[in-house]
Amino acid sequence: MTLNNPVYCALDTSDLSHALHLARSVGESVGGLKIGMEAFYAFGRDGFDAIADMGLPIFLDLKLHDIPNTVARAVSTLVSLGPEILNVHVGGGREMMEAAVDAAEGRVRLIGVTVLTSLNDLDLVRHGILDGTAAQALRLAEDARAAGLDGVVCSAHEVPQIKALCGQDFLTVVPGIRPAFGRRDDQKRTLTPEAALAAGADILVIGRPITEAADPAHAARDIALSLAD
Repeated sequence: MTLNNPVYCALDTSDLSHALHLARSVGESVGGLKIGMEAFYAFGRDGFDAIADMGLPIFLDLKLHDIPNTVARAVSTLVSLGPEILNVHVGGGREMMEAAVDAAEGRVRLIGVTVLTSLNDLDLVRHGILDGTAAQALRLAEDARAAGLDGVVCSAHEVPQIKALCGQDFLTVVPGIRPAFGRRDDQKRTLTPEAALAAGADILVIGRPITEAADPAHAARDIALSLAD
């Protein structure tokens, strides 16, 4: 992440040529790139390397969630790619997270997914969690910190409380960012880039408002300029 630009553009596509085109288009206006499941499952190590060759930090967003041994082995394999950030699901439990931390050996910033930004309070009630998304995200963030993770993925709405509980150096990576000109799509807990940064978020993951814009380079540049004001 560059100090002056916290935006990571999400390259959520299964077409490597399109991903490379997007990365080149927005590269001068973002601080990093996110490669998620759709992209990584489609083009794997070779595609990762091609994108990483552009020189921007990579957030490898695979949300690992399995038994501790499986996650540890996956982390050991993935860190060899050289991503800046890799994530697991906090819901996998303390033992799983600790196994991931041990396997990472400090070679990557390891963060935990708390509550997906596509979920709201009602969604959690259906799963027996009655006190809301903010309370659940806070519990999971505290568990991630205790397990030795470097930070969490969370909604921008939860950032101030998580920072207060886990410390200002605890990394907060925030998806569900929607500029004032953008659609909400399937995101339920959103904020604008400016509001998220003001709340204390460290990294803003922005996908469709940039990648589905008529001119992705222009959209990325507009967001960067809005954050520099």
